[in-house]
Amino acid sequence: MTETLRVAVIGAGRMGADHIQRLNKRIHGAEVAAVVDVDLARAQAAIEGIPGAVALADAEEALNNGDVNAVLIATPGFLHEDILFKALAKDIPILCEKPLTPDAESSWKVVEAEVALGHQRIQVGFMRRFDAEYAALGGIIRTGELGELLMLHHQHRNPTTPDGFTNEMLINDSVVHEFDAIRYFTGEEITSVQVRLGKTTRNAPAGQHDPQHVLIETESGVLADVEIFVNAKFGYEVATQASFEEGVVNIGGDKGPYTRSAGHWGGNVTPGFEERFGAAYDVEIQSWVDAALKGEIGGPTAWDGYATAACCEAGVEAQKNGEKVAVKLAAKPDLYK
Repeated sequence: MTETLRVAVIGAGRMGADHIQRLNKRIHGAEVAAVVDVDLARAQAAIEGIPGAVALADAEEALNNGDVNAVLIATPGFLHEDILFKALAKDIPILCEKPLTPDAESSWKVVEAEVALGHQRIQVGFMRRFDAEYAALGGIIRTGELGELLMLHHQHRNPTTPDGFTNEMLINDSVVHEFDAIRYFTGEEITSVQVRLGKTTRNAPAGQHDPQHVLIETESGVLADVEIFVNAKFGYEVATQASFEEGVVNIGGDKGPYTRSAGHWGGNVTPGFEERFGAAYDVEIQSWVDAALKGEIGGPTAWDGYATAACCEAGVEAQKNGEKVAVKLAAKPDLYK
């Protein structure tokens, strides 16, 4: 069995650069062998100080590099499908940042390709599952110590959005995390999505309706809702409240010490996702590496990527028509049961 993952990181943007430093400095059992970016200068800057790593402008060249035995995909989602097929053909461990692909149809093709391979190689980067508070809430749900889980209330607030962040991206780039979290907490598939558009902030750019209220139902009837507010200005805040038969549990929200001094009180709100989920990313990547060295995966599967893509499609449709939209899923292959 492989003793060290020699990873090709595809994409050296904000997320890719963060993972490159993570692999180089904090992860055991893995090394950065190559960095690929269409901007070769950016790839070269990303490997500075990493012995033996090469900068390339083509993903296929990295996959054909005999020194590479694993791949981490951190490109924009529309580029994932082609890289995934090529990496599956090499039968090497894959960590693919969300989304698996941008739509359910192409995600299903990736699932079919992995099923044909006969074993799981793809882990999808839903990092919240590796957050300590998410794991603690998941444990409370699974032990049943507070009775049955009845409802989930989620808040997902960003300080602002980059140029070009469309209305659909509120679902595809943001609420996608809540879709996966709801599936993780309940252990069930989501059956329907509805989106309500109320009063919008003056800080939303043209063409974007912000905030939105997303209503979700699972197979057993667990109800969940999401306040998605991507121009909230005050910081990055992700929080969940879970209502049980015998109690209520809150996770997320403000971080750091809560201080009372000089006639004031309060704490801090993280400025971005790197600060809020930095530790979770570390745990996620270490879990992937540890599992990959044993020929396994250590987190969300390609099926999870496909299922959330189907939820996103239902969510975008619900944005447009205001109706309750059913989530359409193919039968789950035995490989993921």
